[in-house]
Amino acid sequence: MWHSKKPLEHEFVSARRRVLRSLGLAGGAVVAGLAAPWRLMANPTKPMGTSTSTPNSVFLVGGFDKIYDPSIGEKERWYINDHTFIRAENGQWHLFGITHREPANAQQEKFLAHATAPDLTGPWTKQASVLHVDEKRNETVVWAPYVLRHDGLYWMYYCAGGRDHTKYHIHLATSADLWNWKRHPANPMVVDGYDARDPMVMQVKDQWLMFYAATSKPDGGNHIVSIVTSLDLSHWSNKQEVFRDPEVGTYGGPTESPFVVARNAKYYLFVCTNHGYNETAVYESDTPFHWDARSLVGKFPAHAAEVIQTPDGKWFVSRAGWGQGGVYLAELTWEK
Repeated sequence: MWHSKKPLEHEFVSARRRVLRSLGLAGGAVVAGLAAPWRLMANPTKPMGTSTSTPNSVFLVGGFDKIYDPSIGEKERWYINDHTFIRAENGQWHLFGITHREPANAQQEKFLAHATAPDLTGPWTKQASVLHVDEKRNETVVWAPYVLRHDGLYWMYYCAGGRDHTKYHIHLATSADLWNWKRHPANPMVVDGYDARDPMVMQVKDQWLMFYAATSKPDGGNHIVSIVTSLDLSHWSNKQEVFRDPEVGTYGGPTESPFVVARNAKYYLFVCTNHGYNETAVYESDTPFHWDARSLVGKFPAHAAEVIQTPDGKWFVSRAGWGQGGVYLAELTWEK
């Protein structure tokens, strides 16, 4: 149990150092070898893409192939971190994601990368960045987008930050074409801490659920995944905790980048654990309103993983992150 901010600050420093060590970053400097993503694995004894499952295997993840490098055409190296894929009505794929020049500088991630491709596997073409930070709307960062299509519009949810880490904002922007975005007048959609971020939205029956990373109390505590619900995608309420990790802290933590897949009457929660940076854990539940930490069904080496299903029914998972050299894709095979 925690009783004051001081232990939480220590927890943050330890967690941040653990992540930086796993990346080969020290004091903000980049060391040699970052161009080889297989050196940044959570478990270097396994080839990148190998999944670790329970005896009753639920899924397998194949090898990761690089599909997009944001540094192409640039004088400096760039990264993509949390990201999202969406297929337009005309069949074109769009990728949006956190971006910045290397080395990592989270608080200076002020706009989203945008790329397009005729197929999920590419070739991907770099486009102009979108959603530059709007300080007049109290935005300090533009992080972790998630895009869906509904009622003839594309809805993008993203973390807009804020001056108070205990009251971080999740904002909404909409677009008719995935190129021109307009912030919603009802922003913020969510205000929560610590550094509430990484929204993912899905429809369950007659309501929408937004999952996001937070802590058990706004000023810190256990790292959790929370949800809020909505009937119209622009007014959210009924906050509740759906997953709690034993680890406590503030920044970072093992519940980042939550992504939920509904399959065969089960719900699978994917979270980035930050244990070695490249590690995603998957939990199984009968409901989208609760997962237990003991319901782990597998892990695979990926940071900020997204799950994508193509029109032909194939499944993929992605990975990206600081010092990773771009965005990667691997085939996901469901075993049941």
